[in-house]
Amino acid sequence: MTPTDIILHQQSRLLEIAFDDGARFKLPFEYLRVCSPSAEVRGHGVGQEKLQYGKSAVLITGVEPVGSYAIKLIFDDGHDSGLYNWDYLYELGKNQDGVWYDYLQRLAAAGKSRDPE
Repeated sequence: MTPTDIILHQQSRLLEIAFDDGARFKLPFEYLRVCSPSAEVRGHGVGQEKLQYGKSAVLITGVEPVGSYAIKLIFDDGHDSGLYNWDYLYELGKNQDGVWYDYLQRLAAAGKSRDPE
């Protein structure tokens, strides 16, 4: 899949992305931040993931292309090390409800909040 359009909606805090197969997703900034593909979030192996919390107000301050295969998102909390390739963004869009539900369950189990402290 290749994106045909990427639009940053600052006011609604959504990254809208359309793909060449006709799929179009609106991904909340918070969702993209807590699902960052970076080692800082994912760790370097199974069980090393670091739960992200307090990110409900996070903003994306920049989007940089990385070759013809990904974008780098720059968040206002300083996070900028994740490369979001097209397949990963497509999967985040396609599976958004389930991924978000799982995230909220992990957050609740850890006694953490989406709200900044």
